[in-house]
Amino acid sequence: MNTSATTPIRVAVLGAGGRMGSEACRAVDAAEDLELVARIGRDDDLQAVADARAQVIVDLTVPAATEANVQWAVEHGIHAVVGTTGWDDDSRGRVREALHGAPEVGVLIAPNFAIGAVLTMRFAEIAARYYDSAEIIEMHHPRKLDAPSGTATHTAAAIARGRRAAGLGPVPDATEQDPHGARGAVVDGIHVHAVRQQGLVAHEVVQFGGTGEQLTLRHDSFDRISFMSGILLGIREVAAHPGLTVGLDGYMDLD
Repeated sequence: MNTSATTPIRVAVLGAGGRMGSEACRAVDAAEDLELVARIGRDDDLQAVADARAQVIVDLTVPAATEANVQWAVEHGIHAVVGTTGWDDDSRGRVREALHGAPEVGVLIAPNFAIGAVLTMRFAEIAARYYDSAEIIEMHHPRKLDAPSGTATHTAAAIARGRRAAGLGPVPDATEQDPHGARGAVVDGIHVHAVRQQGLVAHEVVQFGGTGEQLTLRHDSFDRISFMSGILLGIREVAAHPGLTVGLDGYMDLD
């Protein structure tokens, strides 16, 4: 999308009353090339988005609502930048199907909008080729509704891709008994441990182990403002990427 144009991009924020949504509203308001035309709360009608002639929605709602919001946006020819987690292959597949009837519409679903988190996922995919062992610890505030986080799931998928590219087999683990689930969830063959604790915002540690060494990648978001640069990037670029893009790295030159 050409951000040098004199006409600002018209943006509606869904979930505007939440912590992330209110921060996104402030970020859009402060950007000279963007115009916040609608703040949509939990009980507001999405028709207000169409009435405001929004070109892009930013969905920062809840997992139970996000797919319906995106489907509505696609039906109305409005691009969507989505930070709500809870997506799976089936829900993403339904969005791809809907986009067949709206070939000019772009949808970005990003598990994390912090630039450092996106880089951590990319670095993890590269490192995965060289280490026998890999595990993920994700840490969030106790109000988070899903576990493991979308970021951790996306990171596990990236590690699995890296391991496949290197011809590596399963991560070594001799555990035979784990009645309490101490080894955590297994996502794409990678163990993921979720921590929910007061005082945290969003944090991820990726540990790689090899003979005689360990590599640790860590990203910390101490404030939700850390996600705003990625959200603004998504808003500015989504129209230039028709169809469904999963992950902000799809808009970044990381190769």
